[in-house]
Amino acid sequence: MRQAFLLLGIMSFIVYGGAFFAFSKKAEAPPEITQDNISSMSLTLQAAAFTNGGVIPSQYSCDGEGISPELHIDNVPEGTESFVLVMDDPDIPESVKIERGIETFDHWVLYNIPSDTKIVPEGGTVGTGGLNSRGLLGYVGACPPDREHRYIFRLYALSGALNFLKAPTLREVEEAAKGMTLETAILMGRYERKNTN
Repeated sequence: MRQAFLLLGIMSFIVYGGAFFAFSKKAEAPPEITQDNISSMSLTLQAAAFTNGGVIPSQYSCDGEGISPELHIDNVPEGTESFVLVMDDPDIPESVKIERGIETFDHWVLYNIPSDTKIVPEGGTVGTGGLNSRGLLGYVGACPPDREHRYIFRLYALSGALNFLKAPTLREVEEAAKGMTLETAILMGRYERKNTN
């Protein structure tokens, strides 16, 4: 009789223990990730005048008006307090990199953009400006000297605001933003000058 009770106890432990383990595993399983909820969770940055990877119209270059393009911000993560928006050119000639001691030419630096910003207006500005590679505040249009270049726009959603004693460079802004970046969105445009003579 004692053996029967012992056997019954062991079987009960196995059944209940297995059920508990299965329930725990089910409860811990992450939600299914689909393309729909990936896109709905991700910060986005889009241009009104060109697609991601597309050609930047000449009005945003040194061949045209040299104004900044209209940009649209969407899918802002919860907890965002401000944005940083920068644009640089990683395809500058090697001779320029060596001569100036830079890896990219920085075209645009904006920080402390209000978190409710949905549109950065064409030729306009939002937030506070930083220094471009010319050492000036404001946007510098695409102006590749040799061939087609890529122009990378990066948008950072931050959990706070940035403070500087003087106008910062793009690298200083990105370094300061590291500890409070919630999400990043990237937009790339291409531009090649038709007449470089």
